[in-house]
Amino acid sequence: MCGRFALFSDPPRITRRLGLPEVEAQWQARYNIPPGTWISAARRRDDDSPLVLDEVWWGYKPHWAKENAPEPINATVEKVATSNYFKGAFAHHRCLVPADGWFEWVAVDGQKQPHFLCRADREPIWFAAIWAERANGAPGCAILTEPARGVAQQIHPRMPLVLDDESLEPWLDPDMTDRETLRQVIHHLSAEYITHWPVSSRVNKPAENDPKLIEPITSGSD
Repeated sequence: MCGRFALFSDPPRITRRLGLPEVEAQWQARYNIPPGTWISAARRRDDDSPLVLDEVWWGYKPHWAKENAPEPINATVEKVATSNYFKGAFAHHRCLVPADGWFEWVAVDGQKQPHFLCRADREPIWFAAIWAERANGAPGCAILTEPARGVAQQIHPRMPLVLDDESLEPWLDPDMTDRETLRQVIHHLSAEYITHWPVSSRVNKPAENDPKLIEPITSGSD
């Protein structure tokens, strides 16, 4: 799953990869981003609009959903293209969520130890995501997840769908709506690029936000 992540790279480093307009203001580095908050996403507001780096709510609930409908933060790759709740967004409202890494927890001696996962070369990563207009007119998104691969399997059975560089533009292409075509051209980042290390349990508190949250800890320290 993906329930907490970090984005601290400066805007030009993020916008440059997709040829996006530069963000006018420097954003605040976020080392502990929880669901139910505004996050950055590259998307088109409609098929004819240019690609922009926008703010979306991390919580997916389409405007047509009933009041008691779920508001998931993730959507599985196994069901996103076929589920009635997600398939419209998968075909027409795909987006990319930039990140520097994400957190997962592993059981150690009866307690959950958080780990930070990221690219071994520390380059930013892009989560595949979908979005839909919420009842209040704001966009809300869900990050796609897949079975964990490589070293990520040591921490959690699932992980966010991190795309390789060649898949970013096809994922955002509004003309590409067919599921099988997308499966042929969209690829996840090779597992060999992913690394992880244990971090402070302070990340368990969403209010905590500082660079030390992603620093490695040694056994017995926190």
